[in-house]
Amino acid sequence: MVGVYGVMVPGNDTLLNALAWGCVAAAATSLGTLPVVLSFRFSQRAHDAMLGFGAGVMLAASSFSLVIPALQVAQDQGAGSWGSSSIVGAGILLGAGLLLWIDKAVPHEHFIKGVEGGGARKLKRVWMFVLAICLHNFPEGLSIGVGFAGPDMIGGQALATGISIQDIPEGLVVALALTGVGYSRGMAVGVAVLSGLIEPLAAIVGVVVIGLSATLLPWGLAMAAGAMLFVISHEIIPESHRQGHETAATIGLMAGFVLMMLLDTALG
Repeated sequence: MVGVYGVMVPGNDTLLNALAWGCVAAAATSLGTLPVVLSFRFSQRAHDAMLGFGAGVMLAASSFSLVIPALQVAQDQGAGSWGSSSIVGAGILLGAGLLLWIDKAVPHEHFIKGVEGGGARKLKRVWMFVLAICLHNFPEGLSIGVGFAGPDMIGGQALATGISIQDIPEGLVVALALTGVGYSRGMAVGVAVLSGLIEPLAAIVGVVVIGLSATLLPWGLAMAAGAMLFVISHEIIPESHRQGHETAATIGLMAGFVLMMLLDTALG
């Protein structure tokens, strides 16, 4: 990035890397729908374990690829221990709060909990599902963009790799959920594939926003982490536990967390 009058301008490489890895994540979501295309069947236990796996990857990514780098960047910019912790803590709360506001304001439908958000009954169910999936995927794409906007390119690649890995079971879960409530395989796969396209768009948003000022970087990293933590707690874990398969979901979460931790520490 090149500074102009105090503004950080994203370089072509940064934008292209964020866009490319956002597309990789979208492709991973599409790849996850392949078993539905081939008419494979999965038990509810396996379904919940995959949800838990995705939660574990996102939890480790928010910790190792977002929170820790945010603390380091804040300190590099001159903040002390208390100052950097306060910045990151406030950013996490802001990111989670923004997702909470969107969750309440935008009509959408959970796969099991049902309709939420203002004016939800005015929309067709399939579009409410799409909105719910986009609410879930946007923080992931945003995290990819913010990760590449930072000084650690390898860390950004580790983060994007982890998100892409968890997008494979996520794409499968979305397609299975849609077929489970009566949609055709073609509709379910199409919605899941299209939902992944929010990630490269959100990745570009992340790069551009951080490019406005270098001082926004720790805030952006922390807000992306807060948004991901909100999705984990508000969406994924409750859904994975709702059918009584807490053990399978927890095992999946632990496996996902360890895998992402290994990716982040080995690649970083």
